[in-house]
Amino acid sequence: MKEVNAQELKQMIDSKEDFQLIDVREPWEVEETSIGGLNIPLATVLTRADEISKDKKTVIHCKGGVRSATAIQALEQKLGYTNLYNLKGGIMAYLSEVK
Repeated sequence: MKEVNAQELKQMIDSKEDFQLIDVREPWEVEETSIGGLNIPLATVLTRADEISKDKKTVIHCKGGVRSATAIQALEQKLGYTNLYNLKGGIMAYLSEVK
């Protein structure tokens, strides 16, 4: 599974790279803290896959990296995605290393 770390994601954001950011946490978690991106909770990833780009780099994140890895595996295996990257350590790593 391809990954980006917190610093790489920060650089992508700062350089205004053309990518999609997907947050697979639950809506109440997003309300508590967010780094932006589209909220598609893990349980709805396959049914909402039409909202996830196949044409550009897409970074998927959750709290610690486990749910996002599960989402990526499902999208790759069931729907043939090849452009997905897991945020290593999730939003917790991003907040502690970048913010």
